Amino acid sequence: MWLLLPFVILPIVEIALFIQVGGAIGVLPTIALVLASALAGVAVMRRQGARAALDVQRAMQDFRDPGRPMAHGALVMIGGLLMVVPGLFTSALGLLLLVAPLRSLILRRMARRMRVSGAGYSYSRTYGAEADFGADATGFRRGPGWSDQGAIDGEYSVQDDPPGPVRDGLTDQTEPPAGRRGNSGWTRH
Repeated sequence: MWLLLPFVILPIVEIALFIQVGGAIGVLPTIALVLASALAGVAVMRRQGARAALDVQRAMQDFRDPGRPMAHGALVMIGGLLMVVPGLFTSALGLLLLVAPLRSLILRRMARRMRVSGAGYSYSRTYGAEADFGADATGFRRGPGWSDQGAIDGEYSVQDDPPGPVRDGLTDQTEPPAGRRGNSGWTRH
Protein backbone atom coordinates (compact mmCIF):
# COMPACT_ATOMS: atom_id res chain seq x y z
CA MET A 1 0.00 0.00 0.00
CA TRP A 2 2.72 2.49 0.98
CA LEU A 3 4.71 1.74 -2.16
CA LEU A 4 1.79 2.67 -4.41
CA LEU A 5 1.14 5.99 -2.66
CA PRO A 6 3.91 7.97 -4.47
CA PHE A 7 2.64 6.68 -7.84
CA VAL A 8 -0.80 8.03 -7.04
CA ILE A 9 0.22 11.33 -5.45
CA LEU A 10 3.02 12.31 -7.87
CA PRO A 11 0.83 12.62 -10.99
CA ILE A 12 -1.72 14.68 -9.05
CA VAL A 13 1.01 17.04 -7.82
CA GLU A 14 2.49 17.34 -11.34
CA ILE A 15 -0.89 18.12 -12.91
CA ALA A 16 -1.67 20.70 -10.25
CA LEU A 17 1.71 22.39 -10.81
CA PHE A 18 1.20 22.39 -14.59
CA ILE A 19 -2.16 24.14 -14.11
CA GLN A 20 -0.78 26.70 -11.64
CA VAL A 21 2.43 27.51 -13.56
CA GLY A 22 0.65 27.41 -16.92
CA GLY A 23 -1.93 29.90 -15.60
CA ALA A 24 0.82 32.19 -14.29
CA ILE A 25 3.29 32.22 -17.20
CA GLY A 26 1.30 30.68 -20.05
CA VAL A 27 1.16 27.31 -21.77
CA LEU A 28 4.06 27.70 -24.22
CA PRO A 29 6.57 28.96 -21.62
CA THR A 30 5.55 26.06 -19.34
CA ILE A 31 6.14 23.53 -22.11
CA ALA A 32 9.46 25.24 -22.95
CA LEU A 33 10.44 25.04 -19.27
CA VAL A 34 9.74 21.28 -19.16
CA LEU A 35 11.68 20.68 -22.41
CA ALA A 36 14.63 22.78 -21.20
CA SER A 37 14.66 20.80 -17.96
CA ALA A 38 14.74 17.52 -19.88
CA LEU A 39 17.63 18.72 -22.08
CA ALA A 40 19.54 19.93 -19.02
CA GLY A 41 18.93 16.56 -17.32
CA VAL A 42 20.34 14.67 -20.30
CA ALA A 43 23.41 16.95 -20.31
CA VAL A 44 23.93 16.42 -16.58
CA MET A 45 23.72 12.64 -16.92
CA ARG A 46 26.15 12.56 -19.87
CA ARG A 47 28.69 14.73 -18.08
CA GLN A 48 28.30 13.02 -14.72
CA GLY A 49 29.10 9.51 -15.98
CA ALA A 50 32.63 10.47 -16.98
CA ARG A 51 33.14 12.76 -13.99
CA ALA A 52 32.03 10.10 -11.49
CA ALA A 53 34.48 7.61 -13.01
CA LEU A 54 37.30 10.16 -12.72
CA ASP A 55 36.39 10.97 -9.11
CA VAL A 56 36.38 7.29 -8.16
CA GLN A 57 39.69 6.73 -9.96
CA ARG A 58 41.25 9.75 -8.23
CA ALA A 59 40.03 8.50 -4.83
CA MET A 60 41.53 5.07 -5.51
CA GLN A 61 44.86 6.62 -6.53
CA ASP A 62 44.92 8.69 -3.33
CA PHE A 63 44.05 5.56 -1.28
CA ARG A 64 40.79 7.13 -0.13
CA ASP A 65 37.41 5.46 0.17
CA PRO A 66 35.72 5.58 -3.25
CA GLY A 67 32.29 5.24 -1.67
CA ARG A 68 31.77 8.97 -1.18
CA PRO A 69 32.45 9.98 -4.82
CA MET A 70 30.35 7.04 -6.00
CA ALA A 71 27.44 8.09 -3.78
CA HIS A 72 27.64 11.72 -4.92
CA GLY A 73 27.81 10.58 -8.54
CA ALA A 74 24.77 8.34 -8.07
CA LEU A 75 22.77 11.19 -6.53
CA VAL A 76 23.70 13.52 -9.38
CA MET A 77 22.65 10.85 -11.88
CA ILE A 78 19.34 10.46 -10.07
CA GLY A 79 18.95 14.24 -10.15
CA GLY A 80 19.55 14.26 -13.90
CA LEU A 81 17.03 11.46 -14.36
CA LEU A 82 14.44 13.36 -12.34
CA MET A 83 15.04 16.38 -14.57
CA VAL A 84 14.41 14.26 -17.68
CA VAL A 85 11.08 12.96 -16.34
CA PRO A 86 8.42 15.38 -17.60
CA GLY A 87 7.07 17.40 -14.73
CA LEU A 88 7.84 20.51 -12.73
CA PHE A 89 7.97 18.87 -9.30
CA THR A 90 10.37 16.11 -10.40
CA SER A 91 12.54 18.69 -12.19
CA ALA A 92 12.70 20.76 -9.00
CA LEU A 93 13.74 17.66 -7.02
CA GLY A 94 16.38 16.91 -9.66
CA LEU A 95 17.76 20.45 -9.43
CA LEU A 96 17.96 20.15 -5.65
CA LEU A 97 20.04 16.98 -5.99
CA LEU A 98 22.58 18.91 -8.08
CA VAL A 99 23.44 21.11 -5.06
CA ALA A 100 26.54 19.61 -3.41
CA PRO A 101 25.83 20.62 0.23
CA LEU A 102 22.34 19.19 -0.03
CA ARG A 103 23.75 15.91 -1.41
CA SER A 104 26.18 15.77 1.52
CA LEU A 105 23.31 16.30 3.94
CA ILE A 106 21.28 13.53 2.31
CA LEU A 107 24.25 11.16 2.40
CA ARG A 108 24.93 11.92 6.09
CA ARG A 109 21.30 11.22 6.95
CA MET A 110 21.37 7.99 4.96
CA ALA A 111 24.64 6.93 6.62
CA ARG A 112 23.13 7.40 10.08
CA ARG A 113 20.33 5.00 9.22
CA MET A 114 22.59 2.33 7.73
CA ARG A 115 23.94 -0.49 9.78
CA VAL A 116 26.33 -3.23 8.73
CA SER A 117 25.00 -6.43 10.17
CA GLY A 118 27.88 -8.68 9.21
CA ALA A 119 30.41 -9.56 6.61
CA GLY A 120 32.64 -12.55 6.28
CA TYR A 121 34.69 -14.81 4.11
CA SER A 122 35.34 -18.47 4.59
CA TYR A 123 37.45 -20.95 2.73
CA SER A 124 37.89 -24.48 4.11
CA ARG A 125 40.45 -27.18 3.41
CA THR A 126 38.91 -30.56 4.11
CA TYR A 127 40.95 -33.35 2.56
CA GLY A 128 44.23 -35.23 2.95
CA ALA A 129 46.86 -35.16 5.65
CA GLU A 130 47.02 -31.37 5.51
CA ALA A 131 43.49 -31.19 6.91
CA ASP A 132 44.63 -33.17 9.94
CA PHE A 133 47.45 -30.79 10.79
CA GLY A 134 46.13 -27.51 9.40
CA ALA A 135 49.01 -26.95 6.95
CA ASP A 136 49.23 -27.30 3.20
CA ALA A 137 51.87 -29.21 1.22
CA THR A 138 54.35 -26.32 1.55
CA GLY A 139 54.04 -26.33 5.33
CA PHE A 140 52.15 -23.03 5.37
CA ARG A 141 49.52 -23.17 8.07
CA ARG A 142 46.16 -21.97 6.81
CA GLY A 143 43.47 -20.49 8.96
CA PRO A 144 40.40 -22.42 10.00
CA GLY A 145 37.99 -23.11 7.20
CA TRP A 146 40.57 -23.15 4.35
CA SER A 147 39.65 -25.10 1.21
CA ASP A 148 41.07 -25.72 -2.24
CA GLN A 149 37.70 -26.05 -3.91
CA GLY A 150 38.16 -24.63 -7.36
CA ALA A 151 41.91 -25.29 -7.52
CA ILE A 152 43.06 -27.38 -10.44
CA ASP A 153 46.12 -29.56 -10.01
CA GLY A 154 48.19 -30.22 -13.10
CA GLU A 155 51.56 -31.44 -14.31
CA TYR A 156 53.80 -30.20 -17.07
CA SER A 157 57.08 -31.22 -18.63
CA VAL A 158 59.58 -29.36 -20.78
CA GLN A 159 60.31 -31.07 -24.08
CA ASP A 160 63.18 -30.20 -26.37
CA ASP A 161 61.56 -31.90 -29.37
CA PRO A 162 60.22 -29.62 -32.10
CA PRO A 163 56.45 -29.45 -32.48
CA GLY A 164 54.76 -32.41 -34.18
CA PRO A 165 54.19 -30.92 -37.69
CA VAL A 166 57.89 -29.99 -38.04
CA ARG A 167 59.03 -33.35 -36.70
CA ASP A 168 56.73 -35.21 -39.10
CA GLY A 169 57.93 -33.22 -42.13
CA LEU A 170 54.60 -31.46 -42.71
CA THR A 171 56.23 -28.01 -42.83
CA ASP A 172 59.45 -26.93 -44.49
CA GLN A 173 61.90 -25.57 -42.02
CA THR A 174 64.73 -25.59 -44.53
CA GLU A 175 66.16 -22.86 -46.75
CA PRO A 176 63.67 -21.74 -49.43
CA PRO A 177 64.43 -22.63 -53.07
CA ALA A 178 65.93 -19.96 -55.31
CA GLY A 179 62.66 -18.60 -56.78
CA ARG A 180 60.61 -18.77 -53.60
CA ARG A 181 60.21 -16.19 -50.84
CA GLY A 182 59.41 -16.74 -47.22
CA ASN A 183 59.38 -19.76 -45.01
CA SER A 184 55.81 -19.92 -43.86
CA GLY A 185 55.35 -23.66 -44.26
CA TRP A 186 51.79 -23.17 -45.49
CA THR A 187 52.41 -24.12 -49.10
CA ARG A 188 54.70 -26.45 -51.01
CA HIS A 189 55.67 -25.77 -54.63
